[in-house]
Parts: sequence; C-alpha cells; structure tokens
Amino acid sequence: MNLRKATEIGKCLSNETRVQIMEWLKKPEINFPPHETLKHFNDGVCVTYIQEKAGLSQSTISTYLTNMEKCGLLISTRHGKWSYLKRNEKTIKEYINFII
Repeated sequence: MNLRKATEIGKCLSNETRVQIMEWLKKPEINFPPHETLKHFNDGVCVTYIQEKAGLSQSTISTYLTNMEKCGLLISTRHGKWSYLKRNEKTIKEYINFII
C-alpha cells in the first residue's frame, strides 16, 4: 500500500455511516437478512439491505458504496439485477499494516 491509497481509504472512513457499513459487513449474518434468492452471504449483502439499514437515500448510499469500492474497501458481485457487497479483507489488512 502506498500513501495515496491509504489517504483515499482514510477519506472514505471519515464518515460515520461508511464506518458503520464496514462494521455491519464484518458480521453480515447478524446485521442483515439473507437475500431471498441467494440465502447466503458468500458474495456479500444486497445493496438494498444496506440502504434500508442506513436509512439514507438510495443516491447517497450508492455514492458512499461506489467510493468505498473504488478505494478497495468493498468487493462488488452482481447476480442478475442485484448487487452484493462484502468487505475486502486483504485491503483492510494492508491499510492497518500501513498506518501502524
């Protein structure tokens, strides 16, 4: 990890809702229902569920999640019309190691 990438991640994490999302996604089975189609969390959590839990507009959550994905904190997977997100544990570990 380089300074620029670490700074981008730091900016993403400078928002309380984005930090909450990372916390929720750490244990998705506790914080979200499984999607009725997949019935598991292997590919993450349906974006709709994240938006509902956060209680913010779809456009706001979409912007947050897109930025979090761009800086490498989240991994996106599509199944049909549904997008699922999970934490990118590799990037998170690299970030922690960089700042300590």
